[in-house]
Amino acid sequence: MTPQALAQRAYAQTAAPTRTPRDTEYEAISKITRRLKAAAAGQQSDFGAFVQALHENRRLWTVLASGVTDSDNALPNDLRARIFYLAEFTEQHSSQVLGNKASVEPLLEINMAILRGLCQMGAT
Repeated sequence: MTPQALAQRAYAQTAAPTRTPRDTEYEAISKITRRLKAAAAGQQSDFGAFVQALHENRRLWTVLASGVTDSDNALPNDLRARIFYLAEFTEQHSSQVLGNKASVEPLLEINMAILRGLCQMGAT
């Protein structure tokens, strides 16, 4: 490669798409939901992966709950309260799933509902 081509390549602007916070949220929730769904399908053969996926989902909801309790959060109070409630539900229901007392399906349905909401708000 010539020095001119190297210089042009080094200084050329990369065309990275601009990501909004909603796009980032959508991507994170989508990724964790896909992992949880796949791990649930293979739960019998790899219970460890299922437990890890549940843990990641719990961490996601802990982060979401923390975000809505921040006084700088611009979401309406009612929506913030509902997201916090879903985080609490996710925590409790995950424990029931691990104790084999409940299905993982409600957790997947909640995540999918959030993804649909983010799409309606213009994410991804």
